[in-house]
Amino acid sequence: MQLLTIQRILGILLSLFSITMLPPVLVSWYYQDGASSAFLTAFVMLLIIGLLFWLPVRHHRKELKIRDGFIVVVMFWIALGLSGSLPFFLTEVPKMSFTDAVFESMSGLTTTGATVLTGLDTLPKAVLFYRQFLQWLGGMGIVVLAVAILPLLGVGGMQLYRAETPGPMKDAKLTPRITETAKALWYIYLSLTIACAIAFRLGGMTWFDAICHSFSTVAIGGFSTHDASIGFFDSATIEMITVVFMLISGMNFSLHFLAWRHRSIKHYWKDSELRTYLAILGVISVVTSSYLYFSGTFDNLWTAVHQGVFQTVSIGTTAGYTTTDYYLWPGFLPILLLMASYIGGCAFSTGGGIKVIRIMLLFKQGYREVLRLIHPNAVFAIKVNGKALPAKVVGAVWGFFAMYVFCFSIMHLFLMSTGLDVVTSFSAVTACLNNLGPGLGEVGANFGEINAPSKWVLAMAMLLGRLEIFTLLVVLTPAFWRR
Repeated sequence: MQLLTIQRILGILLSLFSITMLPPVLVSWYYQDGASSAFLTAFVMLLIIGLLFWLPVRHHRKELKIRDGFIVVVMFWIALGLSGSLPFFLTEVPKMSFTDAVFESMSGLTTTGATVLTGLDTLPKAVLFYRQFLQWLGGMGIVVLAVAILPLLGVGGMQLYRAETPGPMKDAKLTPRITETAKALWYIYLSLTIACAIAFRLGGMTWFDAICHSFSTVAIGGFSTHDASIGFFDSATIEMITVVFMLISGMNFSLHFLAWRHRSIKHYWKDSELRTYLAILGVISVVTSSYLYFSGTFDNLWTAVHQGVFQTVSIGTTAGYTTTDYYLWPGFLPILLLMASYIGGCAFSTGGGIKVIRIMLLFKQGYREVLRLIHPNAVFAIKVNGKALPAKVVGAVWGFFAMYVFCFSIMHLFLMSTGLDVVTSFSAVTACLNNLGPGLGEVGANFGEINAPSKWVLAMAMLLGRLEIFTLLVVLTPAFWRR
């Protein structure tokens, strides 16, 4: 294990992350909100820490092994959560405890969108911008961005990419070189962000709100600059713009790359995961809208439809934006929407959840077992897009699902042991493990009132969800550390 190389990389990454404190400083100076000192202090502290890691081992260059990549990713995300909390902890407004600061930071970086803050409309602009900016950085993965930069500094990136990128199809590169792959993803990500910001501005937002909400929409994060979230704007146009970009960001980014490279959209409909993704959200939207209208929750059919569609896409893609208190909707709707977040977005998207491709494979495997009962001697292949998948891929999906259920159960029981009721603990773990954000019960509006131990467990749940269980758990197994 290349410990000195790992130390060198962490020093570089922390030094790079310190630069993210500077844009909020510019925002603070522009709006004269008095919050710049906290970000400047955080910048200096992180830069010094990064240099202290890097300087002693700056000449130590060795190729990373796969195990080294896992350690770098896990240590860096933990370091990110702690480092990102510095401005929250140092600001006078809002005044946050260390626990709350880490929770908010981890929620932003993992694009979860669960918040402990209230009174967003009165907070300094720099703090609001920083929250959104954290989500944008975490959306595609800061490590994937680093993959594009680190080769310039003498560090190979393939091991980092494999450890960071979610989904069972993650070894399929878009371009021959991993650096070019990361750059291609970020060009697409940046283009979507710019397009989203312009659309929001044309829809009626101010430039500040448009840029901030484009960050969290394309990242499928869900943070907002207002307590009422997207509902603050009371605009069906803005809501539909949000729906469009949430849908796009929840798709597999390799499809966007193929569409851009070949100047054709035919690849989209050929993808079975995308068809399933749209079908699931379409069916849930119809059910939700119909129930809202026929239950009398909304008297106007158009209102019921656009509220139902917005909340379905927002919760289903794990963005977590709200236009109303959906957790107070009648009947089974809150649970239905929460269950949709388990499916989440497509693989290789900024969405959370188990991912559509895994749900597809679980269903196909279950159906294959039924067929085997009917035809015991027959051979049934599990196919995606017309191609049979290796048995190890299906096995890995079942392993992921088993570990997901196990981790969920342990954290759910722990939260209940701290005094939280069943609905609150169940929905809180669901919201954080799926990187969703809003839950039910006591965490329907925000997570500020729950106890500190629960917040630390939920911060771990966010990290588990963002790194898709295995990346974090693998470094905790004894076998990983054996020679």
